[in-house]
Amino acid sequence: MRRLVAQWRSEGLTVGLVPTMGGLHLGHKSLVKFASNKCDRVIVSIFINPTQFTEEEDFEIYPQTQDADCVLIKEAGGNAVFIPDISEMYPKGFSTKVSVSGLTNIMCGASRPGHFDGVTQVVTKLLNQASANNVYFGEKDWQQLAIIKRLVSDLDIPTNIVSVPTVRDEFGLALSSRNSYLNSSQLQTAQNLSSVLQKAAYNIAAGGCSSVECDLASKILLNSGIDKIDYIECRNSHSLKLIERTNEDECRIFAAVYIDNVRLIDNHIVV
Repeated sequence: MRRLVAQWRSEGLTVGLVPTMGGLHLGHKSLVKFASNKCDRVIVSIFINPTQFTEEEDFEIYPQTQDADCVLIKEAGGNAVFIPDISEMYPKGFSTKVSVSGLTNIMCGASRPGHFDGVTQVVTKLLNQASANNVYFGEKDWQQLAIIKRLVSDLDIPTNIVSVPTVRDEFGLALSSRNSYLNSSQLQTAQNLSSVLQKAAYNIAAGGCSSVECDLASKILLNSGIDKIDYIECRNSHSLKLIERTNEDECRIFAAVYIDNVRLIDNHIVV
């Protein structure tokens, strides 16, 4: 991959990278299309990273659909696929961690200890391996996006981090590889998440107290069939600090919920 990227860059071509764990869907396709419209060449990585899964999570059953993934990547305008195995990414004796303080111990980081250390570890490796001009991430994982932007800034990594808007189904549900775990009834329940968050975001923007609106959103979602609320919070879009009232701060409402044992996340800007 390094030789290929070096050849492209010696020819004056811009290179984009789209990191994924496979199980690709239309949201990933949108990312690759976006990247291919901005860059001369696009690489998509597929690596199910074991270090970002906790012991109770779905590493062993995470969707593996590499053949279909490669077809989707080609259709979306990708030029190469990088599919390393675990021993290649974490050879015997591997002992380095990459941690970002502050942004990683809240929201998803609070309920998934060590998750973001695994993310920053593998993303740092991918950024160094690919040496791409731009790397593309979806806004559904906004906390991850903020952490990676901080990582790149703090470590002076010469890569631009580009965010791409969340892709949703016709009912507003953010596309996710984990949606495939839901049956038709559970999908209908999941489709309430976006509309409830949007309503709460609207009320907060209109002057409502964020903690009150988030509590109300939690009650509505539990009554709609959501089994468990991990968190629903309003936070600054950049610092991720809790916001009680919007004032002049750019903020978003963030949520993580469970349907059965399937964990879904989403966020909406407060405007």
